[in-house]
Amino acid sequence: MQHGDVVVIGGGYAGVRLAKRLDDTARVTLVDRKEVFFHRIASLRAGVHPEWTITPFIPYDRLLRNGRVAVGKAVGVDTAERKVTLASGEILPYDVVVIATGADYPEPARFTGTTVEEAARSFAGHQRNIAAAEHVLVVGGGPSGVELAAEIRLARPDARVTLAHSGPALLHSTGSERVGKRARAWLESHDVEVRLDSFMSPGNDFGTYRDAHGGLIGADRSFWATGTTPNTFWLRMAGHGDWLNASGHVKVDRTLRVEGFPDVFAVGDVNDISELKITPVALAQADLAVHNIRAQLQSPGRHRKQPRFYRSLHRAPLIVPFGAADGVTMFPVPGGESAILGGRTATLAKAKTLMTPYMRRQLGYTAA
Repeated sequence: MQHGDVVVIGGGYAGVRLAKRLDDTARVTLVDRKEVFFHRIASLRAGVHPEWTITPFIPYDRLLRNGRVAVGKAVGVDTAERKVTLASGEILPYDVVVIATGADYPEPARFTGTTVEEAARSFAGHQRNIAAAEHVLVVGGGPSGVELAAEIRLARPDARVTLAHSGPALLHSTGSERVGKRARAWLESHDVEVRLDSFMSPGNDFGTYRDAHGGLIGADRSFWATGTTPNTFWLRMAGHGDWLNASGHVKVDRTLRVEGFPDVFAVGDVNDISELKITPVALAQADLAVHNIRAQLQSPGRHRKQPRFYRSLHRAPLIVPFGAADGVTMFPVPGGESAILGGRTATLAKAKTLMTPYMRRQLGYTAA
């Protein structure tokens, strides 16, 4: 039995998880600007290796059995009338709306354009540029920067590869010194130049980059993996700037509702929960929001079930691949320091397939 209308704005990891799990509970409409699900976890490799070009694109057409996917851009959320307006003019009534528009990533971890063809052309362009480069600079020593530097090194063993990071250690946002040391050891053993405490900016001459100490690097190609920007500008333009904090993230309470609006949830990279913005976290938030939305729709009034509160995953598991056959895994241990596991665990859990079979199954397709 279906209870009410749920509009999910954003078809990333959190949005897909939530829409699928509510498909039998409510009349679900998933809104996304892309015509396919973008498996971002596979995007860095797709930007380097031609055989991975189309891997990140998985159609939405098997995701929902009862609900539907509306390809379009949300431009308004009317909380008084409980309706979402799309750029096409279509109006979507809701009993609950979920903002899951995620964050914008630097290329190649970005769906460039609006169609698969446009995004695939962007990947192909990066592949050609990397294949022809003599020196590639990667800026940013977080998980994405380390992974991308490793992919480039393995694809171009004859090129010079430099990873510049503004912090004192690689992967320092994880809170684990050992995981950063493991990543640095792998990179340096594969002749990647690692520059720490190096905040980079474009130099005066084309193809040059300057660090905070005045040092210059010349590189044919550069990739910036220095963080993300929440996709919330549309909310500001729609008159909901008061929902956002100074960094542009949606402010939510412990139930993942937008503060002051019990029918509006925000999950994943888009909200202001303080924790690593990684896929396991997005999925955990989606699962809690599913419970609270079901409780709200199925038990109204004084019989309403109590919502669950979200607990930040400050020590979430993290896997950083070093290509398809190596990597490092950080696994939290209750009451102690995180366990650091080696390449075999990383390869089996993520590095070899980049979780592509898992995500294909989530969207109703076979693993192949």
